[in-house]
Amino acid sequence: MKYSNLVERLQGRRTSAWEIHRVAQQAATRGEDVIVLSVGDPEFATPAPIVDSAVDALRAGDTHYTAMAGREPLRAAIAAEHARATGCDTASANVILTAGAQNGVFAASLCLLEAGDEVIVPEPMYLTYEACVRTAGATLVAVPVDAARAFHVDCDALEAALTPRTKAIFFATPCNPTGVVMPHADLERIGRLACEHDLWVLSDEVYAELTFEREHVSIASLPGMAERTVTLGSLSKSHAMAGWRVGWAIGPAELIEHMGRLALAMLYGLPGFIQQAALTALQHKAEIVAEIRETYRRRRDVVFERLHQVPGLRCLLPEAGMFMMVDVSGTGLDTVDFTWQLFRAKGVAVLDASAFGDTAKGFVRLGLVVDEARLIDACERIAQFVDGLRR
Repeated sequence: MKYSNLVERLQGRRTSAWEIHRVAQQAATRGEDVIVLSVGDPEFATPAPIVDSAVDALRAGDTHYTAMAGREPLRAAIAAEHARATGCDTASANVILTAGAQNGVFAASLCLLEAGDEVIVPEPMYLTYEACVRTAGATLVAVPVDAARAFHVDCDALEAALTPRTKAIFFATPCNPTGVVMPHADLERIGRLACEHDLWVLSDEVYAELTFEREHVSIASLPGMAERTVTLGSLSKSHAMAGWRVGWAIGPAELIEHMGRLALAMLYGLPGFIQQAALTALQHKAEIVAEIRETYRRRRDVVFERLHQVPGLRCLLPEAGMFMMVDVSGTGLDTVDFTWQLFRAKGVAVLDASAFGDTAKGFVRLGLVVDEARLIDACERIAQFVDGLRR
């Protein structure tokens, strides 16, 4: 039998990066002593008010079809949050619910891109961007970001990558995997390029609520950008709701209408009880997000304090999020060997960051996704492993 080559475009080195996570999860299921730091799914449960809201909705019979773009109260709440953050006059018609931000990238790619188009993306980038762009028939143009600059975007390199075929610029701020928060000046530069060359911008802002020192700024807030920006958001990280698959896209109303047609064919609306839980999450945002942000800040500091002293390792202090990039090139191992040997020797699973792009070659991504005691244990195991290599 012959299969469509459309799905073949979704496969590649980036999307195969989770193999070590799959193996680690299997080992954990068997009861083995492993510490899984290879994916962004924290160990703590979704806050009780959110869970209670979903349970109450289920018991009340909220198990029927819902509107394709999402229910009006939830879309209005998301629009209001966006308006407060950007100063834009955002309406619920500018919002559509998605099954997480990844689905938003996929849907936006299909609505914005055509065969022959090019999309500029700073690298390292999230693993599935390339698959989404390729599925639309477009070409992803990766622009390397220098690790020596702590993975901050090189706007000159972005501009140099522009061609007559460039249709859009995609980026994440804060960034997964690097934890970099894009400075206002860089956003302004990208905004000027977008306006001058009539480009779309897709801004993945899933980690916007989890910044530590640098303030997050949405590019949609800049002059001339609201009408050409797709802003993606999610509750997965900020509210410990990864498994609920609640995300959204915000953009021009006409684009949201186009994405609604995809939702009709692909999702047929998110479950009502999950939307009710999401609305509760936004209503309790201030206290929930503050606690989760502080948890990740503490974990970041705990890991950095222990690992940056290990000979052979170089840690980059993330400005946001739940991951830390660690340069392991000083150990003499490439990242594939480092991750697998570490897991087999010490039971600690981290991700080879070069899967996010060749720019991250030599780095692993470590998730701050278990409690502090387990993180300290993981750091000790990593230190012992590295010391064993030196000996």
